[in-house]
Amino acid sequence: MVRTRLDDASPSYSTTVRLEAPVSARLLSDLARSVSERGGEVVAIDLVEATANGVRVDVTFHAVDARHVSVVTSGLTADGYVVRNVSDRTFLSHLGGVIEVVPRTSVRTRDDLSLVYTPGVARISRAIAEEPRRAWNLTGKGNAVAVVTDGSAVLGLGPVGPLAALPVMEGKAALFKTFADVNAFPICLATTDPDEIVATVRAIAPGFGGVNLEDIAAPRCFEVEARLQDALEIPVFHDDQHGTAVVVLAGLLNACRITGRRLEDLRAVVIGIGAAGTAICNILLDAGVQDLVAIDRQGPLDAADPELPPHQRDIVARSKARHVTSIGEALEDADVVVGVSRRGAWEPEVLTKMAPSPIVFALANPEPEVYLDEIPPGGLLATGRSDLPNQVNNALCFPGIFRGALEARAPRITAAMQEAAAHAIAGSVSDVERAIGVIVPSLFHPGVHAEVASAVEAVARGASAGN
Repeated sequence: MVRTRLDDASPSYSTTVRLEAPVSARLLSDLARSVSERGGEVVAIDLVEATANGVRVDVTFHAVDARHVSVVTSGLTADGYVVRNVSDRTFLSHLGGVIEVVPRTSVRTRDDLSLVYTPGVARISRAIAEEPRRAWNLTGKGNAVAVVTDGSAVLGLGPVGPLAALPVMEGKAALFKTFADVNAFPICLATTDPDEIVATVRAIAPGFGGVNLEDIAAPRCFEVEARLQDALEIPVFHDDQHGTAVVVLAGLLNACRITGRRLEDLRAVVIGIGAAGTAICNILLDAGVQDLVAIDRQGPLDAADPELPPHQRDIVARSKARHVTSIGEALEDADVVVGVSRRGAWEPEVLTKMAPSPIVFALANPEPEVYLDEIPPGGLLATGRSDLPNQVNNALCFPGIFRGALEARAPRITAAMQEAAAHAIAGSVSDVERAIGVIVPSLFHPGVHAEVASAVEAVARGASAGN
């Protein structure tokens, strides 16, 4: 059964309770019932120790939130079990952080020391001073990415600051290493000033082969990315913008295959024109979509609005969409809607105005704009949630994109490289998977990250050869 609501149990509140109980032939089933009756989702029941006097058991379950964990554990006590310990598995997984630095060369003898450090390392420094490009091979620069944030737009949490952003950046670094063998380093800055951010990243750039900007609020993120890319000869990629956009395009390519549509014939609507929404509009327009209505908090973007910011004015100028005045009007006969807004941004009933077999990307987190049971029959749904089908997860994109860019020593990640990544992601979904409504592959799909890297590297090398 597919979970569809925010108030369902989630792995993010995975809890293990160690308890003691008397010997009973019904113990395991009774424990499972005790947890389930209080809404917990039983994951595992493990026997730790058994004696004639009683048993010690670990019960692992998923809950909705911290209050729900307390309800379940209190219920176990009320049912006669002795609760000895309650472990929050999410907090345990972050104890000490989720990443570490591991040397690639052993230092066990004096000879090792003289090679890795002084006096031998001086030869390497001199070689790089004479030929700076050798740093790409003689140091870790060629496989290092700085994951930079100011903590101003962290996940669905908002401006929680750089310290609270650190575990998110560590998690990002872990994904880089796991899926693409890229060494990524969290850089959390205690400033939201664009000048200071740009100056700091420029100052540390010599140690990195790429910069992944993360969780920086719009519109500041547009300025920071543009200025850094102009200043540096290594790729600068704001993943919240472009990573999400790449995966949306990949999903849309497959949705068009399933429904027999062509990108250039689509009527598209994007709701929420912040960082991700802007990038989604641009990548769809680059890929061939022509009729695209962009809608922000004030309503559909209007070229006549003198207060329209530059990034939104550019979208309106590029689209050949008809003029509309409301979400409901925009969705009439639309083929696809992409929501990057919030639950409640539109009423689910307006989706019935869309063309048959509508394509719906409801990407608000943690609650999508609509759920599975709220889209018209025959529609395709993608969300940002891992517990629903077709998760639009930018982790499908950024490890492979940087792997390919680093291999090619690309100075930037171009629109063509992003489109190649989208096609690689889309191509990893088989005909059989599409036949059952899969438009976005799993993050753990075998080979998808390598395929993205290969496609991006090929485009980057082709561009380099053409210069």
